[in-house]
Amino acid sequence: MSSQAETKAKAEAFVPKFKFEKLLNQDQAGRRASLLGTIDSLPALLILERAPFPSSPEYLSSVPTTLQTLKNLGANDIYHWYLANSSSQNPSDETADLKINLIHPCTEKHIKKYSKQGVRLVSETPQIYLEHVRPYMQAQRDAGRLNWVFNIIEGKKEVEDVIYRTPFDAASLNEEGFLLLPDLNWDRQTLDALHLLGLVERRDIWSLRDLKKKHIPWLIHMKEKFIEATTKVYPSIEADQLKLYVHYQPTYYHFHIHIVHVQLEAGATQATGKAVGLDSIISQLETMDGGDEAGMDRATMSYTLGEASDLWVDVFEPLKRSGGRASQSQ
Repeated sequence: MSSQAETKAKAEAFVPKFKFEKLLNQDQAGRRASLLGTIDSLPALLILERAPFPSSPEYLSSVPTTLQTLKNLGANDIYHWYLANSSSQNPSDETADLKINLIHPCTEKHIKKYSKQGVRLVSETPQIYLEHVRPYMQAQRDAGRLNWVFNIIEGKKEVEDVIYRTPFDAASLNEEGFLLLPDLNWDRQTLDALHLLGLVERRDIWSLRDLKKKHIPWLIHMKEKFIEATTKVYPSIEADQLKLYVHYQPTYYHFHIHIVHVQLEAGATQATGKAVGLDSIISQLETMDGGDEAGMDRATMSYTLGEASDLWVDVFEPLKRSGGRASQSQ
């Protein structure tokens, strides 16, 4: 056996001899685990990390039909989410190794969103917002793409998932009205990866662009209620272990807040150019000149867009081509 082969064989023999003592840490939303143990009575660290999914068509086409267990976590309109086991070894909720989201039937908009694409950084001035983006938002709402949100708000879907809500009142703006439930991307088990969604009942606020100085007390009150509810349902989590943010642009135009554990590693959805801290919004409103009607529609917002997104294709790319200086390549 060559020296290189001997070294390789010796290294591969270590892992099966590892004797587990305790879990030191989990990060990347539970996808990496650091274990302390021994090998041949000597201390050893074993860091486990889930490998990327194989990209072969043979593997990917076999996954849905070879799952050992499949547990539905919830369903609303065209959205469904599950925990699953891809291994036959002691399959259970605790050993689930796949979190699955299903969109069925999906639209061309969904396909574009989840496809690999280039990214652009755009600058949305108050004028661009008023003349181009606001009409785009209106068109999205008019297309009925908020049915699944209204199903939750009106108590028609995901009732068992709601961990906090105020009484629903469809007859008014109901400034007190909001509810809290797990985000569909959370596995509902890994507390360090906690991700909750706070929905407001009122339908006059589509995004952070609609927030004004007069909404500051409402935002502060809602923040306090969401933190209080989260720490009550998950008592091992303290208030200073939570961060609250909103997306701009959001995926859908009904105001909502994301509540996540500070340990949750920031991916694309928490990155600058996508996530805006709720405290930062409140502070910006507080320091704005003007009366109660002064608001976020006066600010210039910079954020990232995929090149396949409708906002890029229909609004910002044409503005760039016409010399509108609405974007920078990234």
